[in-house]
Amino acid sequence: MEYNLGQLAKQLNAQLVGDADLKIYRLATFEKAGQGDITFVSDKNLLTRLDECNASAIVLPNFFKQGYQGNALFMETPYVGYALLARIFDTTPNPQPAIAVSAQIHKDAIIGHNVTIAHNVVIEEGVVIGDNCQIMDNVVVGQYSTLGEKTRIYPNATLYHQTELGKRCIIHANAVIGSDGFGNAPYQGTWIKIPQIGKVIIGDDVEIGASTTIDRGGLSDTLIGDGVKIDNQCQIAHNVSIGAHTAIAGGSNIAGSTKVGSNCIIGGSVAMNGHITIADNVVVTGDSMVMRSITEPGIYSSGVPAQKNKAWRKTTAYTLKIDDLFKRVKALEKQLKDNT
Repeated sequence: MEYNLGQLAKQLNAQLVGDADLKIYRLATFEKAGQGDITFVSDKNLLTRLDECNASAIVLPNFFKQGYQGNALFMETPYVGYALLARIFDTTPNPQPAIAVSAQIHKDAIIGHNVTIAHNVVIEEGVVIGDNCQIMDNVVVGQYSTLGEKTRIYPNATLYHQTELGKRCIIHANAVIGSDGFGNAPYQGTWIKIPQIGKVIIGDDVEIGASTTIDRGGLSDTLIGDGVKIDNQCQIAHNVSIGAHTAIAGGSNIAGSTKVGSNCIIGGSVAMNGHITIADNVVVTGDSMVMRSITEPGIYSSGVPAQKNKAWRKTTAYTLKIDDLFKRVKALEKQLKDNT
């Protein structure tokens, strides 16, 4: 790929300082960038190290316009510039519209225009696939599911029956959407399976990570709002609702019937109890266990930071004595009260 710096400035809506005709061939990290590369600075600490960078051009924050003499693109948020540049220099394969001979497509399925359906894909009865969708190898799309236009599904993903995807969604490899929720009723020492008769409904511009599982609803539907981003290896249980533009990092688990608000950020390996509600604009830091509803925006944490094993063993030993210490304090308080 080859662009000049002026072209990139227009696409990023950035202010250019320097040579507009400068040729740019690659996007690279601050440390590894060389001639022909463009990089960015979103960490203010790097602004003191610009003389170490060998990039031909760099994306910098607007407030630094007086502090740099080289070829630069100035933006309010350089990290957004990085995102836009990554789109420009993206090397992800973009297959041409075609339907592989080995694909199995039910005669009643409706396939839109310019659709790619790769090898060994199974499209079942009543499926509707919008225009410009891309469905990669070995994907299964269950009965009466729908895919909005420009949705991409990577290899080996499975959509169970009646799953609904919005426009421009991305489903990564081995994701499973619409599997049964964990519904079982105890009966005389055994379990009676409860059929899960709800659906999974996913909005527009949603991205689901590799090997993530989203269960269908038990009675009502599991709902994923517009613009939600869910990382790899997450578990979203039945009847969960996730509000628009919430991001959930890898390995997190949300138990059944929990409602997560909009514009939340859920860190990696967070576990959420079932039947609770999380307000809009909540941040939960990694490894937290959320046991109760969160009713106000803010940052919440409960994880225990790593420490040396010897210190951790001592801390754990103290923790086991908390109940005894609490009782002794209460007894002392009562004794003091009785003596006054």
